[in-house]
Amino acid sequence: MSNRRAFLKSSLAVAAGVAVGHVSPVSADSASLPRGVVYTSHNPGKWSKKVGGHLPKVEVEGNKVTVTTTHGMSDEHYIVRHTIVSKNGDVLGEKTFSPSDTQAKSEFELPATSSKYVWDTTTLYATSFCNKHDLWVTEFEA
Repeated sequence: MSNRRAFLKSSLAVAAGVAVGHVSPVSADSASLPRGVVYTSHNPGKWSKKVGGHLPKVEVEGNKVTVTTTHGMSDEHYIVRHTIVSKNGDVLGEKTFSPSDTQAKSEFELPATSSKYVWDTTTLYATSFCNKHDLWVTEFEA
């Protein structure tokens, strides 16, 4: 499990534009994201027909963020996890799903900026991880 967490964390850091030692100005829809690892609306890779059911949809109201992935939930195929990530790679919120959940919908309250979460930008990233179709990222402003 720790290897999977390390992979997801490093993928999230890449998606958030973090390079070793500094923050790189990378957008989630940038062509510089590693193909075949992170998918976006503009870079769906081999899953081009899967965008609608895998790309996280984000709604922001004040400091409340709702992430929805319009994807079926079954034992064989489901959304495993949603996360909210800052541009520097801090995970600001996370929710893990099980196949028995009726939908992949999560609500987060964004934390105030603190020493734990150093995020000086309003650019954030929502991720949706499917057990069959990998990691999907949506960039948003909050």
